[in-house]
Amino acid sequence: MRYSKTLIPTLKETPAEAEVISHRLMLRAGFIRKLTAGVYSYLPLGLAAIRKVENIVREEMNRAGAQELLMPMVQPADLWVETGRYKKYGPELLRFHDRHNRESCLGPTHEEVITDIARKELHSYRDLPINLYQIQTKFRDEIRPRFGLMRGREFVMKDAYSFDVSDEAASLSYQKMYDAYKRIFTRCGLEFRAVQADSGSIGGSFSHEFMVLAKTGEDTIVICKNCEFAANMEKAAVVVAPKERVEPMAELEKIETPGKRKVEAVCEFLGIEASKLVKTMVFKADGVPVAVLVRGDRDVEEVKLKNLLGAADVELADDKEVFDATGVPTGYLGPVGIKIKVVADQEVASMENFYVGANEKNFHLKNVNLDRDCTIEAIGDLRQITTADPCPECGGQLATTEGIEVGHVFKLGTGYSESMNATFQDQHGKEKHFVMGCYGVGVTRVVAAAIEQNHDENGIIFPIPLAPFSVVVLNLGVNDKVITDAAEKLYGDLQKAGIEVLLDDRDERPGFKFKDADLLGIPFRVNVGKGFVKSGQVEVKNRKTGDVEEMTPESLVTVLKKRISSALSS
Repeated sequence: MRYSKTLIPTLKETPAEAEVISHRLMLRAGFIRKLTAGVYSYLPLGLAAIRKVENIVREEMNRAGAQELLMPMVQPADLWVETGRYKKYGPELLRFHDRHNRESCLGPTHEEVITDIARKELHSYRDLPINLYQIQTKFRDEIRPRFGLMRGREFVMKDAYSFDVSDEAASLSYQKMYDAYKRIFTRCGLEFRAVQADSGSIGGSFSHEFMVLAKTGEDTIVICKNCEFAANMEKAAVVVAPKERVEPMAELEKIETPGKRKVEAVCEFLGIEASKLVKTMVFKADGVPVAVLVRGDRDVEEVKLKNLLGAADVELADDKEVFDATGVPTGYLGPVGIKIKVVADQEVASMENFYVGANEKNFHLKNVNLDRDCTIEAIGDLRQITTADPCPECGGQLATTEGIEVGHVFKLGTGYSESMNATFQDQHGKEKHFVMGCYGVGVTRVVAAAIEQNHDENGIIFPIPLAPFSVVVLNLGVNDKVITDAAEKLYGDLQKAGIEVLLDDRDERPGFKFKDADLLGIPFRVNVGKGFVKSGQVEVKNRKTGDVEEMTPESLVTVLKKRISSALSS
């Protein structure tokens, strides 16, 4: 492809809207352009990178025995009502009515549609196992779309769905997809980890997220230094060893704490560690206020709270909502005699003679004991894990890192098939519900994550498998016939060798072309200029390493073909 004939609208300045590096560089490199909030047009080079990911995904899905289909983006609301997700999914589901006033939605995912296909088309155990996938545009009406393709409202996704006769068979399908995902992200040239994760609105009993490791990642991952354990913060289980009571229950005592509302201020005033204080935080669970107890130096993990309560939505109440629900100002809340439901983190259950708010302004209580003084609705793991906690699998030392979710695999079980009455006949003629799995790859997000992980101050550094072109040939003397003829011949020879190449044939200064080549992130840059006239050699630069070599055009084609083939086959 010729640069002069290709839409590559590079920018010198970073648009003000861009927050993270992938967003900045994709805008500057002319890969994407914003249409509206969270919705982007994919320009030729951006689409080329997306297609590279799609091809890798498609090859590995087919290799794993999955079959490709394509389902409608517009889905009837009736299907979502059957599973109960039409209300539960929340405002991210874009709902609308057609001209006949039939209610529909834009698909953020396709569990309902694929289950409807299965109940109509799969009737016998002989039809199973089967895994069906698509690569398709999705729409999720994010409240705060940001970061370009990292968190947009419209995006390209690969979603696959497996149907099996039993839990054991479903586990085999899950493992096939888990292994396929490892191959996909390895082939994409990414550094990643598979981590235990919460299943969220998709549901199911078990899931793993595939995280690209990057400093700018939105998610914090907990990993063990001693074993293979890795989990999202939302999922990482806190292990609390059983504790025998060592202190006798002391008498409850009310103490004045004038103006002391924050944990730090209360602890300093009372001369205690935060580990001796229990803070009472009010959350709204599906709109209903609930008090949550955690140690003073801990943070509530909202996903764990949502799962414990079985709620679709959980959010921290503001000061007014807290006062309306309890009659107590924030900072002095406590579980003794509070008017709303109370749940407690498991760590609090093992504490003795601790301090809490007295449900009265400027007062706290001393020597509170959960089993004596409080009515607790439920106790569970409700706090965020820390690096001071032991590994939940081996007891080893934990560490944290940042990651970007690019894939997610789920064991769904029979939740969808039961709610939609999707059944098959087993070998004994008995009707059974399909055991399902669900597997997603954020195709457009993979491109953004690759840039987050591979860039420098000059621009993108694409892994070879994802680059829109493997080689860019710079004609540094468009008005010199010898240089132009050499550049054209090299361009043609590279194409004949099956190498994807961009010829920069613009009448621009060399420095201008160098900057654009670096910005685009093409793995190999070949300079054809005055040096060729003198020596018959061209200069090739490796974008990733910065290494520069000189060689003849003939040897260059052989060398680059070998290097590119090696990268694509690894």
